Amino acid sequence: MPTRILPAAGDADAVRSLTTLLSQLPDAEPLAAVGDSTQLVDTLARLAAESVDELPEVVVVHERVGPVPALELIREVALRFPAVGVILVTSDASPGLFSAAMDAGARGLVPLPLGYEELASRVQAVAQWSVGVRRHLGHGADLSGGAGGRVVTVSGAKGGVGTTLTAVQLALAAQASGHSTALVDMDLQTGDIASYLDVRFRRSVVDLAAITDISPRVLADAVFRHDTGLALLLAPGEGERGEEVTDRAARQIVGALRSRYEIVVLDCGSQLGGAGAAAVETADTALLLTTPDVIAVRAAKRTVRMWDRLQVRKAEETTVVVNRHNRATEIQPALIGRITGTPVAATAVPANFKELQGLVDAGRIHELDARSTVKQALWGLAAELGLVKRPVTTAKGHGRMRGDRGSVSFRRRREAGG
Repeated sequence: MPTRILPAAGDADAVRSLTTLLSQLPDAEPLAAVGDSTQLVDTLARLAAESVDELPEVVVVHERVGPVPALELIREVALRFPAVGVILVTSDASPGLFSAAMDAGARGLVPLPLGYEELASRVQAVAQWSVGVRRHLGHGADLSGGAGGRVVTVSGAKGGVGTTLTAVQLALAAQASGHSTALVDMDLQTGDIASYLDVRFRRSVVDLAAITDISPRVLADAVFRHDTGLALLLAPGEGERGEEVTDRAARQIVGALRSRYEIVVLDCGSQLGGAGAAAVETADTALLLTTPDVIAVRAAKRTVRMWDRLQVRKAEETTVVVNRHNRATEIQPALIGRITGTPVAATAVPANFKELQGLVDAGRIHELDARSTVKQALWGLAAELGLVKRPVTTAKGHGRMRGDRGSVSFRRRREAGG
């Protein structure tokens, strides 16, 4: 069986050089080259979604792939697709870089300028390693991620649209259904998850920012275990310290969480910084919250376009969620979808702040009654997104989540025009 090789390089000369040599290798099947880090991860994710057998055995990453630095890209590929062998092509063949590449998850390094013998030898060795890993794990194993490793970001079109409430309830729904779940406050300057859950904890996401190798022990020391079972990674108490979390640090933190938890929900707030952009770019699901009013919908449209311009997220890969929905409003979900050019979640969250106010003020939002229409909608949204295991159906046709005190309806509410 030929070895499938996916090259990733950021300029035409590098692509030509790579593909020319790869096409000369015996029993090699070079795939169409990808031009940047986003295309590489998207391509691997698409192939994995079809079947893990569709994944290439070898990925060759050129040092100039961009925009994500090559070592960070290798780390992400190794975490998300652990049976894919990665080779780094670089002009720096020093022991220091070799060690850093191995730590990131690379299976080999080939120096520039490229030589046939060196490339052929390394590709053959990495391909054999990849085949061996797949044979050991078996076809039934999940080769496209660690322990579940589903990452969901929740961003707001503007402030005050309900981002934190949504992130908290999605995480609670996933945890109650039996998934190991982490909830991360990536709204680094003004994050409110600690207030919503009445938590006081001295450690925060900033404590992981300067650590290049986040071990399970280090991660456990930074995480707060809430009474609900959620693992919380909080925003810093001093908002100015949020600047210490760079986009590189954010990728490493998300990667460490992905490898430890089945579901990772990140509240990214409404301001796009480097860390938030990195989180949205690497997420499996990116939600953008808006309310059905002109100002918020315009802000949602601006956000979608900005993400696209900055190559953070394509419009078709972003899901808009309508919060505080009312059948009487002129702006309905279908119209919002046309304006933003994005898919819109079938579940719209109703406007009913009276259900929430007392618990928000008390920092006990996790105690929201199961009969709450807002909770039913948000947990229904979690089911729509595939964040919960199948609910138990009661005689009355409602779903009861394991760990919940009451019944929660998971009927998808498709409002008129939604």
